[in-house]
Amino acid sequence: MEQVVEATDLDAAHEVLNAAYGQMRVKTGTEHPHMWMSSQVNERVRFDELHGRIGIEVKVDPMRNWVFGHAGAGTVYYGSGGEDRFWLPGESFLTAPPDSAFVGAVLDPRLSTVTLPQSVVDEVADGARFTGFRAISPQAAATWWSTCVHLRDEVFPAFGDNPLVVANAQRLLVASTLATFPNTTTALPADRRDAHPRSLRRAIRYIETNAATALSAADIACAARVSIRALQLAFRQHLGTTPMAYLRRVRLSCAHDDLSAGDGTVTEIAARWGYARPSVFAAHYRAAYGVSPSRTLRSG
Repeated sequence: MEQVVEATDLDAAHEVLNAAYGQMRVKTGTEHPHMWMSSQVNERVRFDELHGRIGIEVKVDPMRNWVFGHAGAGTVYYGSGGEDRFWLPGESFLTAPPDSAFVGAVLDPRLSTVTLPQSVVDEVADGARFTGFRAISPQAAATWWSTCVHLRDEVFPAFGDNPLVVANAQRLLVASTLATFPNTTTALPADRRDAHPRSLRRAIRYIETNAATALSAADIACAARVSIRALQLAFRQHLGTTPMAYLRRVRLSCAHDDLSAGDGTVTEIAARWGYARPSVFAAHYRAAYGVSPSRTLRSG
C-alpha cells in the first residue's frame, strides 16, 4: 500500500527521511521547504519517491541495504569513499554501498529510490555485491527503470496479496538490477563437485512438491543441500536450463492441468501460478502447448 507524507519544515523532512533510510544529520536546507514523499513497501522491497521545493544537505550513516535511485528532475548529489557523484535528470544510479556512510544533497528534486536488502539479492545470486555506481549503459538504465516503474505501479499494487507473483516480481527486480549495474556475479566460483545428479533429483522433487508456494533459488538449494551456484550448475549441466526456469515449466504444467479441468478463468489460473500478466502467460503457454490457454479451457 502506498503512503504519502508531506513535510513543510526541516524537522519534519528530517523525520521522514530518517524513517525511510536510517540515521542522518541535516547540514543545511531551504528556509521554507515543502516536500512530499510517497512510499510503497512490498515484502522486502521498498519504493520511495521524493519531490517538492526543497534544498537539503545530509550526512547519512550506512543504510545496510542496496539503495538505487533515478533522478527525474532537479539536482542530486552523493559522495562516499572520497568520490563525488552528480546525477542528471534521467540517470539511474547506486547511492552508496550498504556498509558505507555518505553525504548527499538534493535541490528541488523528483528523486525515486528502490531499496533491496542483501537477503533478496542472495535469492537470485548468492553473495553478489554491486561494484559500480553507474549503469553499464544508458539503454540498460532505461530498461531497468521502466521495469521498476512497471513493478511499482502495476504488478505490486494489483497482485500484492499473491505470494507467487510477489516473489517472481522481486526476483525480476533483482535480476534486472544485476543486469544493469556492475557486480561480482561473474566472479562467483562454481562448485562442480556438488553439481551431482543426486542434488538435482532432490531439487526437482522439492520443486514439484512445492510449486504452488513462493520459492527462491535459495530455498531450492537449501532443500538440495548445495550452494545456489552448485544448484545452477547442476541444472545447466544435466537439464540445460536453470532452477527457476524449471520451476516455471512445472507451474505452467500445473496451469495446464487447471485449464483442462476448468478450474477458474484464464486470468485466475495465470495469477494462481505466478503470472501477473495474462498476455505473458498466454505467450508461454502457447509456446509450450501449441494452443492458447482459452482454447484449452473451452475444450476441457
